[in-house]
Amino acid sequence: MTRDTRPRRGQIPTLLTILTTSTLLTLSATQNSKRGIAYVGNPHVPDNALLTSTNTPLIWYYNWAPSPPREVPSANLEFVPLIHGLDEASSESTGRQLSNLPDSSRHLLSFNEPDGTTNSGGSSISPEDAAQSYIEHIVPMRNGNRAWKISQPSVTGSGNGLDWLRRFNESCYELDAENGCPADFIAAHWYGAFDGLASWLGTLDEFYNTNGSRGEGEGMKIWVTELALPQQDAQVTVQMMNLTLPYLDQLDYVERYAWFGAFRADDANEWTGDGVALFDDDGGLTELGALYMGDGFSEGQKGEGEGAAGQLLANWRMMLPPLLTAVWFSIY
Repeated sequence: MTRDTRPRRGQIPTLLTILTTSTLLTLSATQNSKRGIAYVGNPHVPDNALLTSTNTPLIWYYNWAPSPPREVPSANLEFVPLIHGLDEASSESTGRQLSNLPDSSRHLLSFNEPDGTTNSGGSSISPEDAAQSYIEHIVPMRNGNRAWKISQPSVTGSGNGLDWLRRFNESCYELDAENGCPADFIAAHWYGAFDGLASWLGTLDEFYNTNGSRGEGEGMKIWVTELALPQQDAQVTVQMMNLTLPYLDQLDYVERYAWFGAFRADDANEWTGDGVALFDDDGGLTELGALYMGDGFSEGQKGEGEGAAGQLLANWRMMLPPLLTAVWFSIY
């Protein structure tokens, strides 16, 4: 006897059912993600389309500035602004840029590597000057219309960075004995091997949460906003990422992290080397890039098209597997 496998009335899924199921599958894959990108500028539209596609594991990005780059549409990713130095903190222009950001932007980074030099991308600010500016210009944003969640300055991952943070917080309490320099999360940088990363994160957690003034259960989360293994070949870097991703994903006090390398290998600078690049010279995902993007992405995969039409095609192709899954389970 042959089983009648034709769908009966009421079993044929509607387009709305399919799209809803697909959306839920996509959301379930990303809702617990911590992953983002430190965006240094990628002029290739297909690369950016792939990073921001509907099934991306990335949930946020930043570009060391208070406003987002034109190249990255932020509909699927939260843009996180950064106030780089003293001039930006006191500028009325910065305030206007922040007020024009979409409602999805709720977190604010402050003072990029103040213990570093301007030649290396740091803001080169003394702890005393940083504390004064932070209290005067950054802290009021926590109580403004948007109620920004703000980070303390993000120092280099070094002994100099830790010493700078100690002096900064001492200056904060000298200026405001009751509140110091309040913050909602910690921003950390790390360039190096996995064991050094684990040690540095443990040091910051101890400095702020174990030995800090916050009470039980009030510890601040850490965002690793710059992360890479510079000047190593691709295989060594892949090994480092294989250790790093599951470690950061399971570490309770790490809330978000961003890899420094959302560019093509031939666009890498001399200091980082091309081993950190998520894309090869032709725009395909490197082995590292496929690992960072996770399930559903493969080495050599490229984004498609130019502009909105190309993005739509790329999104549709990425949605096809969950759509077919939705159809199958709706019928059977």
